[in-house]
Amino acid sequence: MLDATLTPPRLPAAPGVGYKAQHFNALREDPGPVKWIEVHAENYMGDGGRPHAQLRALRDQFSVSVHGVGLSIGGEQPLDQDHLTRLAHLLDWLEPASFSEHLAWSTHGAEFLDDLLPLPYTDATLARVAEHIDQVQTRLGRRLLLENPSSYLAFSQSTWSETDFLAELVRRTGCGLLLDVNNVFISATNLDYTPQGYVDAYPIDAVGEIHVGGHDHDHDDQGAPLLIDSHGRETAEPVWDLLRHTLQRTGPAPVLVEWDNDVPEWPILQAEAERAALALQGATAGS
Repeated sequence: MLDATLTPPRLPAAPGVGYKAQHFNALREDPGPVKWIEVHAENYMGDGGRPHAQLRALRDQFSVSVHGVGLSIGGEQPLDQDHLTRLAHLLDWLEPASFSEHLAWSTHGAEFLDDLLPLPYTDATLARVAEHIDQVQTRLGRRLLLENPSSYLAFSQSTWSETDFLAELVRRTGCGLLLDVNNVFISATNLDYTPQGYVDAYPIDAVGEIHVGGHDHDHDDQGAPLLIDSHGRETAEPVWDLLRHTLQRTGPAPVLVEWDNDVPEWPILQAEAERAALALQGATAGS
């Protein structure tokens, strides 16, 4: 269980955006409703230079969330201690408001795979992921937020639902959760269940951050709809609807707009943040 003295997340209940260097000047001069930014940890594990200088400048204006993609918390092998040490160094000097990672694995032996791969939800997986979360939180001295995955298949070995699996991880480790609403919509479409039902079953009291983003449409071999988590376009209308449904349960919360591929000019991303602000206003009115 998490040591109560460890640093909890403290992002504002407001819109945030995933930071891209081409938006540095526009973000500082005309942020609109944006109150916080997210950066990927692995992009800032070097020794400094312009990326670090820009990030230090942005930290003076915005709250910062660090989102890891390389810890492989769900992997069968032990955590990479060198990676964890470099991550701890980044968080020590940046002092972000929040740190998150994925319920996934991405390593095999000494190889890093260019994807976040799914897990079977079994007792053995639960014990392994809980042990890894405990190690990460102890080493970093802060509460970790764990993100639900976007799924394209379900494992026949699974004996836990995803929401129950996440709730048990929270109970065992004291971690928080990053609820990616776009991932919920993608998984629900691909695996044929109701996204609102997933949100209603989710351990909502543990949510420290919410994400929305874009996805692409495809079809599987049987012609059924298949959604791909691309982060390369505007957030789809059903995902905005699901965000509003989610905020009626959480109340006002930090909401991030993710856009990592085919990154647009700043006004387009700013407009997405404004839609998130409107959703948050509705949550305030209904809470």
